[in-house]
Amino acid sequence: MKLIGPCAKCINSSSLMIKYLIEKEFKQLLRNSFLPKLIFIFPCMIMIVTPWAANLEIENINLNIVDNDHSVLSRRLVDKVGASTYFRLTALPNAYDEALRSVEVGTADVILEIPCNFEKDWINGKAPCLLVAANAVNGTKGSLGSSYMSSIVSDYNRELNSEVSVKTLVGKMLPRVGISTLNLYNPTLDYKFFMIPALMAMLLTLICGFLPALNVVGEKEVGTIEQINVTPVNKFTFIAAKLVPYWLIGFVVLTICFVLAWLLYGILPAGHFLTIYGFALIFLPVVSGFGLVISNHSATLQQAMFVMWFFMLVFILMSGLFTPIHSMPEWAQWITRINPLRYFIEAMRTICLRGGGFAELLPQLGALFAFAVVANIWAVKSYRKSN
Repeated sequence: MKLIGPCAKCINSSSLMIKYLIEKEFKQLLRNSFLPKLIFIFPCMIMIVTPWAANLEIENINLNIVDNDHSVLSRRLVDKVGASTYFRLTALPNAYDEALRSVEVGTADVILEIPCNFEKDWINGKAPCLLVAANAVNGTKGSLGSSYMSSIVSDYNRELNSEVSVKTLVGKMLPRVGISTLNLYNPTLDYKFFMIPALMAMLLTLICGFLPALNVVGEKEVGTIEQINVTPVNKFTFIAAKLVPYWLIGFVVLTICFVLAWLLYGILPAGHFLTIYGFALIFLPVVSGFGLVISNHSATLQQAMFVMWFFMLVFILMSGLFTPIHSMPEWAQWITRINPLRYFIEAMRTICLRGGGFAELLPQLGALFAFAVVANIWAVKSYRKSN
């Protein structure tokens, strides 16, 4: 019974230390005139602007059509291509060289050349050949533009063959095979549904990674860290008090993102909010602990900022936010395995789009938990009370 009293006193003193240190962190944060505004304005700007700008759908491709036939069939093809939402018909030049000059000056992305005798060859049973020339400086835009054009021409060819088949049959209709397309999880094929959950993960990474990274090193430069070093506060208590405020800030930012996604885009998660906040509860210690590791190893704010920006850039670009991971080279896919942002983005998209739960996301949950343990142990070990 005698051992219980001192243990209880130690627990009470540690909890009081953490309480006062957390209170100190919040007062220090609110005393800054810029950071509280940044915490609220930055998520709003990202959620309002980025879903419209970070759109990898290729539309409004500038198109020039060179019609050398000027027949009924060629005119129908021109009208069909011009009616597509993927292309924007900017000119109908008389010659291919004139259209090529438009590509060179940047006013056209794709050229469609219809040859002479296009209608005559098709009526005679020959296969007329169309030329599609795409500006491949932007490889994605060039390949998708050619693919869209090939799809439209194939559809046009099926229409013509269907008309001929119907005319040749006397009193009979040609049977057709119908295709019913069902788009799962994103029926409208809206790219914003795919991007917004990942943008939420990116916001948590930037805000809850950068702010802790600049915290300890900022106190080093000001000199207030020396006042903590001479106190009996142990390293675990100090690091815990540094991390807890940023975890709470992360939950506030995540809530702001969900409110904006609902108000601006009408997007609500298909899964449960508790699942999302549960994953955030594990992910936030990962990025904030990593930020404190960089802060502990940095001597100046400039050094901490540049090192953190280097890692954030790698994390974001290799997380699957913009580029699918399976499209990366095999060596790059192996690197993404040590990227915590990858697992959180996968979890966010699965929960928000497909309504997944913890049982479905156990590999991502285990990976994030391992990252959290390593990052926070490293943060405690790397903090030095005496210089």
